[in-house]
Amino acid sequence: MTRSAESGMPGRRDALLAEVATEAISAVRGTVAGVYLPSEAPGVLRLAVLAGLPGPLFRPWWRVHVDRRFPVSEAFRSGVQVLLPNATETMRRFPQFAAALPIPLGSITLPVTAGAEPLGALTALRPAVADVTELLAERDRLSGLADGLGRQLSALSRSGAANVWEDDPLCLRPPPAALHSARVGRFTWDPAADLVTADDGARTLLELDPQDLPGPAEALARAVDRGDALRLLALLRETARGRPPARPLPVRISHGALRLVDLRPAAGAGLVAGMVLEADPVADTAAELLPQGVFCLDRLGLVVYANPRAAHLLGLDRERLVGRALWAAVPWLQQPVCEDHLRAALLALEAVHFHVRRPPEPGRQSYEGDWLAFSVRPGPDVLTCTVVPANRVLDSPVPMAETPLAPTHAPGPPPPPTPVPGPPVSPPAAPTHAPGPTPHEPATSTALPANAALPPLPTRKRAADAPPPSAEPAASTAPHYRPITLAIALTEAVTARQVSAVVMQELLPAFGGRRLAIYLVQDRHLYLAWETGFPEGFLAPYDGVSLDTRLPGVETLTTGQPLFFDSMEELSAAYPGIALDASEGARAFLPLIASGRPVGSCILGFDRPRSFAPEERTVLTALAGLIAHAMEKAQRYDSEAALARGLQRALLPRRLSVHPRLETAGRYLPGTEGMDVGGDWYDVVEAGDGMALVIGDVQGHGVQAAATMGQLRSAVRAFALDDRPPEQVLSGTNRLLIELDPGQFASCCYVWLDPATGLARIARAGHPPPLLRQPDGRTQILDTPVGVVLGVVAHATYPVTEVKLDPHAILALYTDGLVERPGHDIDDGIGALRVALARVGASAARPDGRSLMSVADRLTATMRHAADRPDDIALLLAARRGGDGGPG
Repeated sequence: MTRSAESGMPGRRDALLAEVATEAISAVRGTVAGVYLPSEAPGVLRLAVLAGLPGPLFRPWWRVHVDRRFPVSEAFRSGVQVLLPNATETMRRFPQFAAALPIPLGSITLPVTAGAEPLGALTALRPAVADVTELLAERDRLSGLADGLGRQLSALSRSGAANVWEDDPLCLRPPPAALHSARVGRFTWDPAADLVTADDGARTLLELDPQDLPGPAEALARAVDRGDALRLLALLRETARGRPPARPLPVRISHGALRLVDLRPAAGAGLVAGMVLEADPVADTAAELLPQGVFCLDRLGLVVYANPRAAHLLGLDRERLVGRALWAAVPWLQQPVCEDHLRAALLALEAVHFHVRRPPEPGRQSYEGDWLAFSVRPGPDVLTCTVVPANRVLDSPVPMAETPLAPTHAPGPPPPPTPVPGPPVSPPAAPTHAPGPTPHEPATSTALPANAALPPLPTRKRAADAPPPSAEPAASTAPHYRPITLAIALTEAVTARQVSAVVMQELLPAFGGRRLAIYLVQDRHLYLAWETGFPEGFLAPYDGVSLDTRLPGVETLTTGQPLFFDSMEELSAAYPGIALDASEGARAFLPLIASGRPVGSCILGFDRPRSFAPEERTVLTALAGLIAHAMEKAQRYDSEAALARGLQRALLPRRLSVHPRLETAGRYLPGTEGMDVGGDWYDVVEAGDGMALVIGDVQGHGVQAAATMGQLRSAVRAFALDDRPPEQVLSGTNRLLIELDPGQFASCCYVWLDPATGLARIARAGHPPPLLRQPDGRTQILDTPVGVVLGVVAHATYPVTEVKLDPHAILALYTDGLVERPGHDIDDGIGALRVALARVGASAARPDGRSLMSVADRLTATMRHAADRPDDIALLLAARRGGDGGPG
């Protein structure tokens, strides 16, 4: 499924997304808004529509992995609203995103859902504010748009339209701050009735008489040159089918004046909305005579004005500059230094200044004049840019200006590098929004011979008939990727598995790869640590290969040199006899070397042949160094974690105390973050004539938490064996924890149970309430009075509650890792566990040891198979047997 929805609904989804994105900018008084939808690739979100920013300037965020720490990922994954008032809060919560977009902004990101089903995410960037409370009113307005979008996407889905996005994003102009009837006009075409209606601005700009419109599309076309008319009619029909042009169409009217016609699908089914822009509104002003270059961009990067000096300095005729996207007209500006600064000007609405080296003309040596100084001053709808030779403002070239990684914006506009005499330039009014592919893409030619018939409406290919998307990235992929983004992501990865996952999420989308393999060195052999995208079993023969083997993955490590192959034919020629998979694509083999020591090798695979530009080779080689250092750290961590896990296993009970009239079952699951070890524990201890059931949770993770857990378990066991009442067990353990480690705290639930009578005495220290399932299936939360957590108040008291445990009833004690989820209330998790206990406990109505263990397994099954467990989990179940001590 691509841009047009199937089931006879061409363009409806595009128009819906366009309308929501542009309204979102107004709703939050922002600068940019976008909608993300799921991709056909699992775990990937794609930017479907972007309003207010040229597509190339947002390319690093066209694809976002669901598991990344990005606002849109969290909103989609967890269903929570993400409100970031300023850059400080963004850096605190989402450092990868903040580092990749180092601009003082706030943002609001909301999930787009239909009931509980996640459909996408709506995000808007806006000026920063001091506190999140200042965003609440705008959040509410944006929530209405997100809710409406969710309902309509769900309705389209029920009609047969797949809710996925595989194309480049639609790029829209934001709602203009102000329109002037003499510079901007609008019209609408109804293809079913072949009726064009236009406002006074459109008729004025096209020099049409009032009686010409309303009228057929041919009446509109008659206002422009014959060649332009044929292209205009063809594009009108394409837009009616949901395929708007990539950029506005330049047309000439009767006396040769240039106009820009922008087309997009309208919200009404099948309608086309058009906009006419006067492309050269200041040609007669003093800007034409200025010695400095002056040009103006709209908010999608389209050059709407350029004086002769600007065209000369940029090396173009003015006719080839005006009406085109800046990146298409001046490709050597397609580099990070320019994009960072233009992005800052568009998003932060602050003046920026930078230098760029202009490529020398063929056959001429480079000289100081090749350096150009740019100043960009944003307005509500356009950017006004000045350009002068750098030797006008500098004594010599400044090579470092080629590679700054962050924009140099400041709270107030700094003085320009050179004064601009004369009256100020009046920027042209900006065109209104119009969807289409990114403005840097060349438009498909629709020029027709003068005697050609009007082309028929094109038919759309179904998604199943369309060719698979190419894995080959644009030539400018590498310069758009920030190594600092990967570096920050790797700082949060502590295990080899997590490092590999980060590499998969970062490198594959950024460089268009589809396959990844990471090998690690051990005892002069390479062992496969991670793979994705390769055919099942294909890499198995290469697991454990010796460093003496002649393979590219080995030689890249032993030589320390990366290897790049543009196709499988190249790879096969370099390594005859090597096994190849079904792909015909390119391969990159990168050595992982840290501190001069070989760590392993990384293989990137692509579905199609492609070349690796020098910039890409440089970036990939640098990224391999980052990956190597992260993997080296992860290997040390894994070794330490293995020791910590061994300590924890030694501290947990090997077996639980037994009683002929009581059955118990316990389960422990370590977390998957940090060292995978924590402070959760459970125990069953003989306590006088009864049995003590204990569960606890020490704050934090790692060796310290495990050691504290061992001390507390020993203390509770000692007090229980001494047959102390529950309140004394907890108060004594509390005092001991304060003496052992001030500042460490733990929660605990202690139950003394008489298996003969079923009397249970419960005391809690800040721990979640137990659950009780009666033999008849009724399940309740024992929300007994609770004392403060252990380790906080030296003389804390712990109230005791008595309950009756009938034969075959199940008592469930658990830690918060089983019921707590980010973004959800813990009470909801406890309620869900109660429902699950009522359902699975039916198999244990007459419990024996096997059935109770089965209940424990089923209650923890979901979390046991979860790849992401932020906290460790402990569960303890107890059930009384029948009166004779048998199964009942």
